[in-house]
Amino acid sequence: MTMTNSKPKQVERVVDYMTQFGSITQYEAIRDLGVMRLASRISELRKMGFPIEDSMVPVKNRFGETCHIKQYRLGKEN
Repeated sequence: MTMTNSKPKQVERVVDYMTQFGSITQYEAIRDLGVMRLASRISELRKMGFPIEDSMVPVKNRFGETCHIKQYRLGKEN
């Protein structure tokens, strides 16, 4: 999705990341892309027609406790 001749927009970076790695979480968006408001970018992508699926996945926090975070991935187009 990346456009040539211009700096990629955040939504483009998010789509490229999901295409390359299969999914994205808020932590990955901040760490790898500098995207602070992933849910807003996902909302924009859905409005653009991207079939984005989400689910809650368990992760361990820094204290070893299990938490659940939202994970987004590109779904199948109809």
